[in-house]
Amino acid sequence: MTDWTLSQDLAEKVTQIAIEAGSKIMEIYEKDFAVYDKSDSSPLTEADLAAHHHIVDGLKAVSDLPILSEESADIDWATRKSWTRYWLVDPLDGTKEFIKKNGEFTVNIALIEYGEPTFGVVHAPAINKTYAGKVGEFAYLNDNGVKTAISAQPHRAGETWKIVGSRSHQSPEINKILDALGGESELVAMGSSLKLCLVASGEAHLYPRVGPTSEWDTGAAHAVALAAGAKVTVLDADNALNPDAHPLRYNQKDSLLNPYFLVSC
Repeated sequence: MTDWTLSQDLAEKVTQIAIEAGSKIMEIYEKDFAVYDKSDSSPLTEADLAAHHHIVDGLKAVSDLPILSEESADIDWATRKSWTRYWLVDPLDGTKEFIKKNGEFTVNIALIEYGEPTFGVVHAPAINKTYAGKVGEFAYLNDNGVKTAISAQPHRAGETWKIVGSRSHQSPEINKILDALGGESELVAMGSSLKLCLVASGEAHLYPRVGPTSEWDTGAAHAVALAAGAKVTVLDADNALNPDAHPLRYNQKDSLLNPYFLVSC
């Protein structure tokens, strides 16, 4: 490894790029649109691409690292496997949340170094919340201009387990995990990458994901979770709290699909 490190100035510039991309999305989100299919002419695709182009242009202006975005995910493995550091981008995560207009969609930018997310920004423009974290240095939530440090909170004996679930995806396999925990549990519903951020901010104890995700869906929020003291591990539904579970890693294979995973503290 080299001594390269993400400077505070660059971290702030990348955070601002995410916020600006959110403004591009909101210009479209606030229109009275009726076409929701993700086709080339739909408002959703228009919002995706507007954010994607702003982020890519912004990152290229401040960094010479490669960029992998959901909207440019056709970069082949032969090229990607040589990357030691790169930006991983999901310009608009939370398709169903965008369509429902419930505000729970996000702009996501992560720095991946040697397979691990080390910095991430998750910006939710409709609710004006920004989560950011740099592993080993800081994790915070900026909620409508009020910036506070965040940290993951472990479950304590006698507490009700707060389990993050999805508004848009449910799985019967979650019940097996809940049974293994014992005690009372309640579902904390949330959309998009904000689900990982709820564990990072101490608002939930666990987020088990037993549905399909891609690496760009998780990279930024994964970094925030790590910076806040949480961990993100490959999930075995039969042994959900396995202390020896492997960390979720990035750019290790041809496929950009994630295995099932668990966010915990």
